[in-house]
Amino acid sequence: MTVVQALAAFTLAAGLLTILPGLDTAMVLRTAAAEGPRRGALAALGIGAGCLVWGLAIALGLGALLAASQGAYTVLKWAGAAYLLWMGLGLLLKPRSRFDLDAAPIRDPSKGGGDGGWFVRGLLTNLLNPKIGVFYVSFLPQFTPAHVPAAPFIMLLAAIHVVLGLIWSGGLILATRPLKAWLANSTVIRRLDRVTGGVFILFAGRLVLEPR
Repeated sequence: MTVVQALAAFTLAAGLLTILPGLDTAMVLRTAAAEGPRRGALAALGIGAGCLVWGLAIALGLGALLAASQGAYTVLKWAGAAYLLWMGLGLLLKPRSRFDLDAAPIRDPSKGGGDGGWFVRGLLTNLLNPKIGVFYVSFLPQFTPAHVPAAPFIMLLAAIHVVLGLIWSGGLILATRPLKAWLANSTVIRRLDRVTGGVFILFAGRLVLEPR
């Protein structure tokens, strides 16, 4: 896989992951709707900062390992493919029928209402979600081509994911009401889950078949 192919494939997969409704989407939507676009944007920036922290941790920890050990790369490749297959089958066979916006509380009564607190909430929502770490460990190294320094390339992939997330969050904030209604449509949620699940299964198969 060339660098261009890796970046194109990752951008497609990360784009689908970004628009797949989850806790981050719920937080940005609810914050923008209840607290205004400024605080919604701060929450989105906090979420993006959390992704960069996860990306840095993965890059520093796995970059050296992948560069030094072909065996470690092989183990991680198969583990990542299994994870993507498991996640893809779950989305494809058991798509959600609804997206619960109430999954992301918009106010912490123990804290004040200052604008800066919304950045911190977005950051902590991301950092304290172990699923992000597990996904990054399984996902980012799979799109790192051979003969490319692993750590900086993994950070580049994380940065691309953050940029996609900020673009999506900006769209959510600018069109809060129609997008909120759109994401409440059970047909939309099921189709998004199934399309994303199918793409993840294809990526899992490609990871197994593609030589480093």
